[in-house]
Amino acid sequence: MESNQQWKTKTIILGALLGALAGIFSAYVFIQRAQENNPKLSAGDGVKVGIGILSVVKSIADLAARR
Repeated sequence: MESNQQWKTKTIILGALLGALAGIFSAYVFIQRAQENNPKLSAGDGVKVGIGILSVVKSIADLAARR
């Protein structure tokens, strides 16, 4: 039973680390591009990003469902 719980914990920790790294990288790229020109973000831009994130999460969930 402990082995079953152990892979779940490792998966959550790995997912959190990868998510943090992706967020840091995204912020870095955004800052670099923002220095070139002054970006104006709209609500539509936020919706596009949100839908993109949900799409990635759905793809990951579909990977687990195939097994």
